[in-house]
Amino acid sequence: MKIALAQINPTVGDFRGNTAKILEFTRQAQQGGAELAVFPELAICGYPPADLLEKPAFVHRCGEALEEIAQATAQDGIAVVAGYVTPSPEGTGKHVMNSAALLRGGQVEFVQSKMLLPFYDVFDEQRYFAPAARQQICEMNGIRVALTICEDAWNDKSFWENRLYQVDPVEELMKQGAGLILNISASPWWRDKRALRREMLAAIAVRHRVPVVMVNQVGGNDSLVFDGSSLVIGPDGQVIAQAQSFEEDLIFADLDARTAECRAEKGSADETGAMLDALTLGTRDYVHKCGFRKAVVGLSGGIDSALVAAIAVRALGPENVTTLGMPSPYSSPGSIDDSRELARNLGIQFELIRIDEIFAAFNHALAGAFAGQTADITEENIQSRIRGVLLMAYSNKFSALVLTTGNKSEMSTGYCTLYGDMVGALAVIGDVFKTRVYDLCRAVNAEREVIPRNILEKPPSAELRPEQKDTDTLPPYEVLDPILEAYVEHYETPESIAAARGLDCEMVHRVVQMVERSEYKRQQAAPVLKVTPKAFGMGRRFPIAVKVQV
Repeated sequence: MKIALAQINPTVGDFRGNTAKILEFTRQAQQGGAELAVFPELAICGYPPADLLEKPAFVHRCGEALEEIAQATAQDGIAVVAGYVTPSPEGTGKHVMNSAALLRGGQVEFVQSKMLLPFYDVFDEQRYFAPAARQQICEMNGIRVALTICEDAWNDKSFWENRLYQVDPVEELMKQGAGLILNISASPWWRDKRALRREMLAAIAVRHRVPVVMVNQVGGNDSLVFDGSSLVIGPDGQVIAQAQSFEEDLIFADLDARTAECRAEKGSADETGAMLDALTLGTRDYVHKCGFRKAVVGLSGGIDSALVAAIAVRALGPENVTTLGMPSPYSSPGSIDDSRELARNLGIQFELIRIDEIFAAFNHALAGAFAGQTADITEENIQSRIRGVLLMAYSNKFSALVLTTGNKSEMSTGYCTLYGDMVGALAVIGDVFKTRVYDLCRAVNAEREVIPRNILEKPPSAELRPEQKDTDTLPPYEVLDPILEAYVEHYETPESIAAARGLDCEMVHRVVQMVERSEYKRQQAAPVLKVTPKAFGMGRRFPIAVKVQV
């Protein structure tokens, strides 16, 4: 049987657009000689649909779209497997199930629903879906197929040291004599995820001595970025074919002949390059799927805003990116010059709006209320908030989304200004620690100098007071970032962090206290593109009004 792996980029709720895309990829699959075209998890409605699943009209429209696809492919001589939403049986306590349908000859020939519903990190499927009561084999062209949906293949007892579920749907299906494991997925990307996914599926193929076909969604949906990287793995655990990462693709595998369409993988195999590709795709899809074409970025002359501007250009094109330089009395001439040079290198518009007079007007207006008080962080934050107002004014006037420029180190410690530099529609690098920002900038500069050398080499500074440096407030980033990664991503204690890294325990405690005190800021931040195992946002839920002993 020749299978086409249709790796598409659906938009949540866009039934018309998603249906048209599925039909177009099916047509291409048929022209390529495929007998079966396989699409990702919830391809018809997009993943994750979240509380849209609570709307009966949404579920009904999903069923209508499936029927439309079945009728449109009735005479094509090709079968289709696609993910969609089905109403759940009465008595389950849920409205819907996460299902996969086999369409052939204009009919829904077979339906299998998802059994393992993840409820950790960014996943909350148990909130919406009823689990499948059982798993059944379906037959395609004489091959008994184990049709599984994403998490159903993530519980192999031979691979995972700690399993999250008591049952393994794949194991149950193999007992029924399956000769092929087919997995449709919406598996988000984060650092090192591709290798983990590939190793896990290879282990399943070897254990059960059958081919494994995994078709994964691609594209950005809000904070999540899906890499695609769909796979065909032989019974020996070797990758027969792999689709591109971070772009739509259609590849073919002839399982009878054990051959496949092989190609050189585009994009980056290394994780730094992959992270850059993920941030680019996530930015592009967030802007476009929200109905916009343009973005605006505030340029400070620093490395973070330079990286965000470069990603914006990669995602949207230079003609759709505008940058604003907004120097204050404490901004160095070099920062303005560096911003201009960056804009020239990127081929983007650069507008200079000085905020000296605006800042003076604020200080004058507050002089009476602040009488007898010395200048402090309040005046620093006023400058940042003036810039936020200007960015949002430009956004309103020209329908350009503001991309925030704060990194994960800053968001972790609260070294950012609420309603100031945190203002915007998307936190592009909010899941990237400062030290990795430098790695990404070097990747941007791999072929030519895009980000000026001076930006890469100058000491980081917010430039909100004379001679200010980030190290006035924070430990050096090469010290700070490992502490934050251990505490934020792995929940290590301050004592264990200090002991393992030979650090001063009191200093680690101060950093941890900064993290805890800043939760209220993070919960008001723009959505963060997730590129690590634990990002701020939907996958990390902590109370604000809480007393935590650290």
